[in-house]
Amino acid sequence: MASARIPAVISAATAALAQQLRRFVVIALAAVLCLGLTACDGGQSKKAPTISPEDMALIERQAEGFLAARNRLPELAALVNERNWVFTANLIHGPMQEVGREMSYINQRLLPADRPEAEQRAAALKTALAQLDEAARLQDGDKLRKAYIKVASGFGLYAQVLPAQVQEDLKQV
Repeated sequence: MASARIPAVISAATAALAQQLRRFVVIALAAVLCLGLTACDGGQSKKAPTISPEDMALIERQAEGFLAARNRLPELAALVNERNWVFTANLIHGPMQEVGREMSYINQRLLPADRPEAEQRAAALKTALAQLDEAARLQDGDKLRKAYIKVASGFGLYAQVLPAQVQEDLKQV
């Protein structure tokens, strides 16, 4: 008779052990979920994203070149009004040639949320410069005038994406 009780005792012990194991797994799962939810608190306690001082210095350095090219717009306007095809092209391919590269470096250092708008404005400005160059090459005065308006507008629009600190430091505000 004692041998008949052993399987019953083993069965009861196994059932009790399984129940205790289930309780432990439920408690462990609850603890993991609690920790996971507190780690993902919605970011309410986090600081707003900021540009690092190193990136800000690089943006400022590239913005100086961009703004130097923008400051040559009156000279470009005079060349366009005179329909001076050669010097218009020379100004585009000379002092204004690096604008695309400078905008690219600036865009890489901006906050991720600001990059799409900056890239769109940079692309529009590069397209306008290419159209201005093409109009000068074709010696088409009407296209040259229209393209210059787009270039001047493009410089103004892109300058707006520069961080406020850069605009203040470079006395653009």
